[in-house]
Amino acid sequence: MTTDDLSGMGPLVARLGRAGQRLRHADQARPWVLDTAVVVLVFLMFCLPDLLHGHGIAGDGDGPRRFRLAFTRLPVAGMLALQTGLVLPLLWRRRAPAVAFGAVAAVFVVQWSLGAALRADVALFVALYSLTLHGRLRQLPWACVVMAGALGLVAARVSAAVSVWDALFFLLSTATAALALGLMIRIRRAQLAGLRDRAARLEIERDQRGRLAVAAERARVAREMHDIVGHNLSVIITLADAGAYAAGAAPERGEEALHLIGDTGRQALGELRRVLGVLREADGPPAEPELSPQPGLADIDALCEGVRAAGLEVVYRTAGDTDALDSGVQLTVYRIVQEALTNTLKHAGVGARANLAIVVEDARLTITVQDSGPLGPAGRPRTANEEGHGLVGMRERAALYGGHVSASPAGAGWTVRADLDLTPEDGAR
Repeated sequence: MTTDDLSGMGPLVARLGRAGQRLRHADQARPWVLDTAVVVLVFLMFCLPDLLHGHGIAGDGDGPRRFRLAFTRLPVAGMLALQTGLVLPLLWRRRAPAVAFGAVAAVFVVQWSLGAALRADVALFVALYSLTLHGRLRQLPWACVVMAGALGLVAARVSAAVSVWDALFFLLSTATAALALGLMIRIRRAQLAGLRDRAARLEIERDQRGRLAVAAERARVAREMHDIVGHNLSVIITLADAGAYAAGAAPERGEEALHLIGDTGRQALGELRRVLGVLREADGPPAEPELSPQPGLADIDALCEGVRAAGLEVVYRTAGDTDALDSGVQLTVYRIVQEALTNTLKHAGVGARANLAIVVEDARLTITVQDSGPLGPAGRPRTANEEGHGLVGMRERAALYGGHVSASPAGAGWTVRADLDLTPEDGAR
């Protein structure tokens, strides 16, 4: 077969596939049509010839004399009754396959007990095939026993013309073929159903992964927003309060506070634009993105200067090889420190002292932020069970690197400690 022949078969195969789908849909809508068609087809092919000739198999004298004598001639009425009993139960071969097989087997046994042979006996093999395909598998053993007994009766009846073993071999081979065909189609249908179910599950899992990715991205953006807005607003509020207090006594300090508020607000606005830029839908041609590097350990000094300007004394020290940390770890460390200092500024207030330490030792990184607590009524004391979104965000960031965050009271102040695991995921050093 040439390539042109194969290419010409493509439309034909597609049309046959569409025709098969239409037939399956029609059968699902009206299953009685196919069942009736099977009964009509069996009647026309196997019952009508016997009725037209008025006798059963080998009753016309065409075969050997001993073969003709092995069968009993039946009147047309009796033949029609037996044919009806053999063929009519096939109407229920899919809805009640066990009942249909039992009814056909009973008529088959009665027929061969009378010594009559009919072409309609093929209905027994059709019923066995239908039971194998549509029935319960635990019904097959007794169906095979019934089938073997009925075929044994046939072999005994034709023993005068054919060897019993030859007859049994032929009949049991035919029954085995019907059984194997039913099992093969049943297994194939089960495999197709399993593939369709697996495809449906994979589609559901794909949608779920998409929703989880969207939720994770929203949580990430929410953490970034919380860190940016929470920290900068805390600094701005503290500077505004200090500027208002110093406006009358020391106007130059109030002017300095206003400048710091402007610088902090501009910094917060720039970071917000960077974060929200990934969420903005482009209207028209895409503009050139405004890119800026993510904050890292080098930016902690500027962070501490901003907090000091707001009135919080910060002592910052590092230990270990902090320059070798990758950008993801540095961003996590920066956000944890930012949130911890923001909480210290918010709760301990102006005039408090915070000790910040970042230590890298082997494959562990430790962040410690310990404050002295409020000096007066400006600060708000915290309870041990108080846990806001900031602490949750710090724990989520630390969990990305197999770490954890703890916050506990230490004297008049609080201590926030974060431990990160710097070991690569593949275990390589």
